[in-house]
Amino acid sequence: MREDDFADLARRALRDAGYSMRAAAQAINYDLAYLSRVLNGKQRPSSQLARSLDDLLGTGDALASIVLQADDRSRMARSVANPSRLDAGSVEALAGVLAAYRRLDDTVRPESMIPATLVQMKEVIRLLKGARGPQRDRLTEVASEFVQFGGWLLAQERQDAGAVQLLNEAVELADEVGNGTLAAQALNFKGYLARQQGRPQGVARWFSAAAYTPGAHPAQRLGDMLQAAAGLAELGARDDALRMVENAEAQVGPAAALPPPKTAYWLTPEFNRLNMGLANLGLARYGDAVDHIEAGLAGLPAELRNAPWTWEHREALKRAMAAR
Repeated sequence: MREDDFADLARRALRDAGYSMRAAAQAINYDLAYLSRVLNGKQRPSSQLARSLDDLLGTGDALASIVLQADDRSRMARSVANPSRLDAGSVEALAGVLAAYRRLDDTVRPESMIPATLVQMKEVIRLLKGARGPQRDRLTEVASEFVQFGGWLLAQERQDAGAVQLLNEAVELADEVGNGTLAAQALNFKGYLARQQGRPQGVARWFSAAAYTPGAHPAQRLGDMLQAAAGLAELGARDDALRMVENAEAQVGPAAALPPPKTAYWLTPEFNRLNMGLANLGLARYGDAVDHIEAGLAGLPAELRNAPWTWEHREALKRAMAAR
């Protein structure tokens, strides 16, 4: 993790939250000159400063988790210098950075996440190209998730061509190590992009592909089937959409019996109420759509309720309420 990547993320997060550098320094009781050096990439952030910024921005421990400890920095330097001797600690340090980036996505605007994310993604891919030994498969999983996360951010910002390229690469990396959960998630993001493009054929296609990907988690199958049903309903294939909803309902029990996959931690029963709302909206069951979307939004953890990705569901709620 490079200091200037932390600086870029923290600086943009403060801007999104409406803080000037001076106001942030005053709010967290830090010297302005020190904060300026850190946020301009000229000094390594301390863990305490990162935690203070997390508290200020409501980002949990995301920024603090990005700051690698001395042992991890040393281990990463050795791995970068000699990828063929990659060790487990380096891979897990990268996985931890990725997890922190994903948590930041719940509070920070996608456009603010993109620059640092793509830099980190390229460094992971570069490391993967030279990696050898027993840790390579695990690094491939981390790379697949990093690439799909980059694609997700680009999709949210409607940088469509770049998003599709990255999501296709993510599927290939996931398939390389037989990780169906990661492959299904990348296909899910392609369905999301198709929905933003107003292409119901793509919505039905990619969410269906995600739902029936070997190795997908039941919670993924449930959400993907519901979103595929919404696409089918919009195409006028109402009977197919209803059958897809029935298939989704068969996944409710298995999905509830297992914790969500770590790579798709948001796939709780409450979150899938949002997807049930989208399916009912597509089927013109407007009252049911309102009930499900309202319940889904209310059931999200407090730190997720205003996440940028919830805006789509709030717009769907408005449409359902207007048509009810």
